[in-house]
Amino acid sequence: MKLLAGPCVIESEQNIFKIAKALEIYQNDDTIDFYFKSSFDKANRTSLESFRGLGIDEGLRILQKVKEDFGYKVVTDVHESVQVKAVAEVVDMLQIPAFLCRQTDLLVACALTDKEVNIKKGQFINPPDMKYSVMKVLKTRGCDEVSYENSKKHGVFLTERGSSFGYGNIVVDMRSLVIMKEFAPVIFDATHSVQMPGALGGKTGGDSSMVPYLASAAAAVGVDGFFFETHFDPSCALSDGPNMLNLEQLQNVVSRIKKIREIK
Repeated sequence: MKLLAGPCVIESEQNIFKIAKALEIYQNDDTIDFYFKSSFDKANRTSLESFRGLGIDEGLRILQKVKEDFGYKVVTDVHESVQVKAVAEVVDMLQIPAFLCRQTDLLVACALTDKEVNIKKGQFINPPDMKYSVMKVLKTRGCDEVSYENSKKHGVFLTERGSSFGYGNIVVDMRSLVIMKEFAPVIFDATHSVQMPGALGGKTGGDSSMVPYLASAAAAVGVDGFFFETHFDPSCALSDGPNMLNLEQLQNVVSRIKKIREIK
């Protein structure tokens, strides 16, 4: 299974390397296809005062160093088509943030690279309609038929992170995992799925205690991979702390979902 894990945002080189070191257990697990994830910029934070990251230049320098020192594959977000070329020189997977999942120019720019593309389902999108976002990437890569196998062949993935109705909560409909798997491999984002947008007065809240339950349900459905944000101390994380798992909790959850996946 694919596992995308790391801190929400690049807070500092020291913190990134502390977390990256703790994630080596997944790189050394031959049942896991591991990607280290972190963002150089969180461009859609609730408040203008919120910490966004270290920026593209410093962020990519740190991610490149993670690749060199640990041998990890790396995934990070791109928010504008002009960022894609520089980011693709460092990462192995380009990630489209949920709010931007229909941005044609961004999807096409990512498709024109040789990198895998992970499209997060918008919190406002009907799951079957994600087929059209996948189609934009596949057609740009010369494939006219949208299917699970073609998406897998061309490195296109969809990530479920729940649906929002504008009232400070996010709901996951497990049917969406089945629906979207008809036309692309599906990754389940268990930590963003427990967010509570705006719950902390200009900041996003969350309930990380629900992460193991949602991840277990997704494992039972049969997704292709999982996405978790993790930190050595979520209480002091500069972004998404309330919905993140600490590193020990992540180990427990990964162990749990692996056991569920072994059930035939």
